Amino acid sequence: MAGYVSDAVIRRLPGYYRHLRELEAAGVTQISSQELGRRMQLTPSQIRQDINCFGGFGRQGYGYKVSELKGHIGDILGLDRIHRVIIVGAGNIGAAVANYPTFSREGFETQAIFDVEESKIGKTMNGVTVRHMDDLEEYLAANPADIAVLALPAGVAQDTLDRLYESGVRAVWNFAPTDLNHSDDMIVVNVHLSDSLQILSYRMAHRDQD
Repeated sequence: MAGYVSDAVIRRLPGYYRHLRELEAAGVTQISSQELGRRMQLTPSQIRQDINCFGGFGRQGYGYKVSELKGHIGDILGLDRIHRVIIVGAGNIGAAVANYPTFSREGFETQAIFDVEESKIGKTMNGVTVRHMDDLEEYLAANPADIAVLALPAGVAQDTLDRLYESGVRAVWNFAPTDLNHSDDMIVVNVHLSDSLQILSYRMAHRDQD
């Protein structure tokens, strides 16, 4: 595997995995870079360059075995292991993450959910009980988490991130509508839902100019 892989290639990996999973489900066993490129709107050379970053998985003239390539990309994405997940915030976004079936199938298992609203404490989401935020540190001391999902208002997100860091969490999927300050040894991926809508709005407004 290459020592350095660009962010652009990394961002395309989930797309490869998704398309290959769909092909496998449809009974396709072999695919060329040309065919995969057409599905993903990429050139065949881009497909080959991306995949070659991680080793040669295809055969010239034969293309790629779908299930084999899907397995390799799943391993590269870390989907060959279980990721212990906690969700902080049991509102609409937190509930959507907790109830999304694909996450558990791909190894992202929600272990606990936390909130401050008394009416939510003790309720379950997809079989997981909602706990009070006051129990966060004690829970993490006994049950280390690999990933924390932040589904909180912006005003409390930074303090919560700091608490998670002090409790040993080093990877955060942040849905709070703000970018957060964090240590270099913590990975934070920010998801700004409004950004996608604004991009869609821009493209709608300018589509006649293209």
